[in-house]
Amino acid sequence: LGKKIAEGLVCVKYDHLAALNTVKLVEAAHPVPDKSGQEGAQAILELASKAQKGDLVISAFSGGGSALLPLPVEGVSLADKQEATKVLLACGATIHEINAVRKHISQVKGGGLARAVSPATHLALILSDVVGDDLDVIASGPTVPDSSTCADCLGILTKYGIMEKIPEAVLGHIQKGVEGKADENPKPGDPLFEAVQNAIVGSNIECVLTAEKQARQLGYNTLILSSM
Repeated sequence: LGKKIAEGLVCVKYDHLAALNTVKLVEAAHPVPDKSGQEGAQAILELASKAQKGDLVISAFSGGGSALLPLPVEGVSLADKQEATKVLLACGATIHEINAVRKHISQVKGGGLARAVSPATHLALILSDVVGDDLDVIASGPTVPDSSTCADCLGILTKYGIMEKIPEAVLGHIQKGVEGKADENPKPGDPLFEAVQNAIVGSNIECVLTAEKQARQLGYNTLILSSM
């Protein structure tokens, strides 16, 4: 897009840099978030908030976006979020369950970025690493409605018996949400998503189909068993 890009910022894993002209890069940690990621997420949210009606904001997300955009809600520290992430990764929870919790302690995830960009037009280009391509799970869904609730999060923590291992600030925020004392993430049907278009530009199944096509051209008989 060249000079049509007014400003841009991307959080990437350490040592994953590229030569860019206008867009700036911030290196951060994955899978457990760090301070650099928090600063980058804060800068992205501030940049997004500048958008006005008539502007076009283009976002690009891939798997790993959850860890690279760590901006906790008020009252929850980065250390709290780091510890919660470690506990969730170690307990056997699925990526869907981990991201459900992470979305509810984040200002960016679970539709938070879409809320910041509104009322500008928002196009999100998404590289999926999630089987089934659930948009609210990939990178914890910064640009899509959050179908999970704080009550769901409490159920996940109970299911894996990790209530006592989760930092008090994290558990307290989730409990406030259950009691209606903290705002939920924007849900399906929220008018702010009328100006948002999410497009999956790559996924597991796309890789599999491309590999099958190439194999056929090479003369192999092919059979897709699964994309999982």
